[in-house]
Amino acid sequence: MGSGIAAHLANIGIPTLLLDIVPRELTKEEIEKGLTLEDRQVRNRFSTSSIQKLVKQKPALLTSIKNLALIEAGNLEDDINKLKDIDWVIEVVVENLSVKMQIFERVEQYRKQGSIISSNTSGISVEAMVEGRSEDFKKHFLGTHFFNPPRYLKLLEVIPTQFTDSKVLDFMRKFGEDVLGKGVVIAKDTPNFIANRIGTYGLMVTLQEMLSGRYSVGEVDSVTGPLIGRPKSATFRTLDVVGLDTFVHVVTNVYEQVSGNEKEVFTVPAFMKEMLEKGWLGSKTGQGFFAKKGKEIFELDTDTLQYGPRKKLKTASIEMSKLEKGLSNKLKVLVYANDRAGQLLWNILSPVLMYSAELLGTIADDIVAIDNAMKWGFGWEMGPFETWDSIGLEKSVQKMSNSGIAIPNWITEMLAKGFHSFYKEVDGQTCFYQNGEYRSVAVNPKVINLKQLKKQKGVIKKNSGASLIDLGDEVVLLEFHSPNNAIGMDIIQMINFAIDEVERNYKGLVIGNQGKNFCVGANLAMILMEAQDDNIYELDLVVRHFQQAMQKIKYSTKPVVVAPFAMTLGGGTEVCLPAAHIQATAETYMGLVEVGVGLIPGGGGNKELYIKHLENLPHGVEFDLQKVANKVFETIAMAKVSTSAEEARELNLLDLADGISVNSDHLLFDAKQAVLRLSETGYKSKVRRKIPVVGETGYATLLLGAEAMFSSGYISEHDLKIAKKLAYVLSGGKVLYGTEVDEQYLLNLEKEAFLSLVAEQKSQQRMQHMLLKGKPLRN
Repeated sequence: MGSGIAAHLANIGIPTLLLDIVPRELTKEEIEKGLTLEDRQVRNRFSTSSIQKLVKQKPALLTSIKNLALIEAGNLEDDINKLKDIDWVIEVVVENLSVKMQIFERVEQYRKQGSIISSNTSGISVEAMVEGRSEDFKKHFLGTHFFNPPRYLKLLEVIPTQFTDSKVLDFMRKFGEDVLGKGVVIAKDTPNFIANRIGTYGLMVTLQEMLSGRYSVGEVDSVTGPLIGRPKSATFRTLDVVGLDTFVHVVTNVYEQVSGNEKEVFTVPAFMKEMLEKGWLGSKTGQGFFAKKGKEIFELDTDTLQYGPRKKLKTASIEMSKLEKGLSNKLKVLVYANDRAGQLLWNILSPVLMYSAELLGTIADDIVAIDNAMKWGFGWEMGPFETWDSIGLEKSVQKMSNSGIAIPNWITEMLAKGFHSFYKEVDGQTCFYQNGEYRSVAVNPKVINLKQLKKQKGVIKKNSGASLIDLGDEVVLLEFHSPNNAIGMDIIQMINFAIDEVERNYKGLVIGNQGKNFCVGANLAMILMEAQDDNIYELDLVVRHFQQAMQKIKYSTKPVVVAPFAMTLGGGTEVCLPAAHIQATAETYMGLVEVGVGLIPGGGGNKELYIKHLENLPHGVEFDLQKVANKVFETIAMAKVSTSAEEARELNLLDLADGISVNSDHLLFDAKQAVLRLSETGYKSKVRRKIPVVGETGYATLLLGAEAMFSSGYISEHDLKIAKKLAYVLSGGKVLYGTEVDEQYLLNLEKEAFLSLVAEQKSQQRMQHMLLKGKPLRN
């Protein structure tokens, strides 16, 4: 965990010193090298090893291998004096109070006055850790609980003590959101804080309901995942990923500090203890609640501890819920159903809702902190109180009362006073119930909520694929909202309208949205349908309009900033490349992937990526044009996709001047600021220039590698055909090496190649396979 936090800090550009204990014994390899316990290499072994493991970690904790340069290895004896220059010291040692207190005693001897000290404990009392420490130490101490892995999980629980300076707490909240990119919740100093307290309770309740209701592991997971707005890993797959030993440790921490019915819930069942003894800890040991044998996954029978075929729960309510739109409507169908799915879900959801209500004021001051903790830490689509609202507060409370469940007094009083929901929209703002009134949810000014913005201001214009929204300060946003944000004629029309409108009346345009992904490409189903109907003329028209829209983005007289995030593939990347500026989230997975469906980019992506490579070369320095063409060819032909925005920059999909937003919630704000900066510094539209190409000789060079791979059996005949088309476009066709051509010439080559591949039966087979299976076909 320590190296994971170090990696996250390095990813955002913060130099980090990683200190560990000094080894007491030499390894066999160290002995063979003639090293002693006094050698620096040996003394830094643990921290050095942790840093080296980051390179191979899956999923990757580093956004770029280059970030390793920002992490320095050291040890707690030779390097502890360096703490005098450190602004923030984070303790991430074993979960043992006495060990932590010993560490803090040493830290205090070397830290500078005013430096922030924090513990990454997942549940030990932070107040107890500072006993015996100085006043300045206590003022600058708090808990900072990162969720693992730190790069990907948004939640940061900040836990102040009674001694923590309010300015330190305010700074850490702001720093956590604006610099670390986290969703920060302020938690109280109680066992397991907020997310783990409620999350583990929910998992234990589910476990007990599985046993009492005679459900199987697979049946439970089939209904406790995306069906109810939870991650795909659902319940038991989550435990396998987390590790049974880790989970039992967290559960035991609560068990030892609570009493009564709560203690019963946190009692680890006998079969889980047996799993621990057998070493069936989950993914890290190869088996847990599930075991993979060959390509098939088997589930554990908790009675016999034998593995059998994975089961799924099938009921009428599950099928009915799939017909409903929106999670709220789906949940209503499920939790009130009188079948096995309904009974299971009601019996695991209602206790969690009650538990959350009972702990309000104990683990957090308000319901917003609890809801956000569960969404950011456990990946729930809705927090407990949002879930409660969605299934109907009054109806659910009535059902609970009828079942003999004692309702917390504050909820009974709330309903008696006429408050019928925990959340309410008031004057376009989201408000939450607190002590007899609705209060506005505090929102970071860098967060732009498009749903609320549209309610407040409406839209300038919309169609089925996109809406144009006023962001204020003379900046507008074009929001994609087609299925999967796939690009069709509706979005193309709105791009044209938006740029015309901006050039007349606004300072600039942001292209972005708040969907699951920025854009997964062009409307593949439409392309396939037209191709199968031999409507090549119609496709020609669509491709031409798409190319023209991309050129319009590029040569707009007002700045166009594109704000990609998550999956930004194919046409999504093509929308980004011609923009005046790209403002991407740190987790942007970007690439021209059309070869995977038997095509090449058709909206100008080949040309724009080639130009980006040329423009990023130093001015006035001779370069090999063939090497540039080779690099672009390799990127597109291999359908390379960045695993982060940093890697997108390394692939030249982003420029050094393009921005990266660490906090995804701030993306649209950052993009808007980029528009304003460009406008205020006198933005001038791009100048049309001719482009040097490698021509016929370069075409032959580009194909050498592809033909060698074909001869060796690594690629199919159709792969080679696609490679030839791509090489012809990038080389500029039948011209001499170094010939300068205009953009329209390259666009025409691109369109012709795209349309010829669309007509190929094998390409159509690849498109159909992708649409049906979600995976590329090799044919």
